[in-house]
Amino acid sequence: MLKQNQQPFILEITVLSAEGLSTNCSSTLFSRRIRPFITFTTVPPSPYNHRSSSSSKGDKKCHVYRTRVDDEGGTNPRWGDKFDVPLDHSFCANRYSTIHLQLYTKRLIVGQAQLGSCQIPVYDFGSSPVGTVRYLSYRLRARDGSRGPAIVNLAVKLQSFVPVSGLNSDTCHTVVGIPVTVFPRAAAERSRL
Repeated sequence: MLKQNQQPFILEITVLSAEGLSTNCSSTLFSRRIRPFITFTTVPPSPYNHRSSSSSKGDKKCHVYRTRVDDEGGTNPRWGDKFDVPLDHSFCANRYSTIHLQLYTKRLIVGQAQLGSCQIPVYDFGSSPVGTVRYLSYRLRARDGSRGPAIVNLAVKLQSFVPVSGLNSDTCHTVVGIPVTVFPRAAAERSRL
């Protein structure tokens, strides 16, 4: 049986690309050139009290993953950065769990500015078989919640972290099977039917 603090799954997230980023926003005030990068976190929210998410961050370890800055892609950046994100059983079991993804641009003078964000629900990748790659695309939302033209493309693969019980991966066993054949008497009885 799994303990509460064990992490039975690893979610492999590959941030592929983004499309249709806008350079007409206030975040690119001093320069029309954008230098985008993506961050994401995995913290399961409380389904009863959404304001308690800050207190749950103290109980759960919150890790922020970050892609490299794409200096050449402009409004259609490409990353291909791959991350192995450990997920505990409670994250996968909670239907309100999401991965919070944010797209930023790195500015030279003032620092970073957010271009958009989206929520990736656990059921988008948790229902697929272990080891299957799923390609997901999400429309990014502005800070006010309005839908923008930008889209982010991801590839996700849920991998098993805990070995399957009863199997030992260090040893190899020979298994003897009985071949399936039709015995002459059984074949004769079938032909009569």
